[in-house]
Amino acid sequence: MYERILLPTDAAEGTELAIDHAVAVADHAGADLHLLYVVDSDVYGSYSGDEYVHEFEGLEAALEQVGEEALESAAEAAEEADVETTTVVRHGDPHKQILAYADEADVDLLVMGSKERSGEYRQLLGSVTDRVARLASRPVTIVKTPVEGEE
Repeated sequence: MYERILLPTDAAEGTELAIDHAVAVADHAGADLHLLYVVDSDVYGSYSGDEYVHEFEGLEAALEQVGEEALESAAEAAEEADVETTTVVRHGDPHKQILAYADEADVDLLVMGSKERSGEYRQLLGSVTDRVARLASRPVTIVKTPVEGEE
């Protein structure tokens, strides 16, 4: 049923459940797992960089490094289950890049993590997962992670 599964990750805490789910589905289906991290151009594009000090060259490079480490961690989990992976770092608007990559790679399923937050919080901020789920022309599985201290 699935040959290619896409797991976009944002390197945030709580993505382990989504990674575990994507790896399990890929393993069960014998599918390849595509791992994608999008460096949000709005984050580094709006930053002047005047006070920013980091071991890498600027905020964009630091964000890219964080993404590569997150992809490496997810790829290791897939490797333990003998699931073939492709890792990709892109730059731009996260939900647009995720949807574009899904089309380019012709994935059969997107697996996305989402933190369980209160309704007011969700309405205020929205999320990449919500946008992808609304706009995708392919199946999207959303794996929720509870956030401690929120009701």
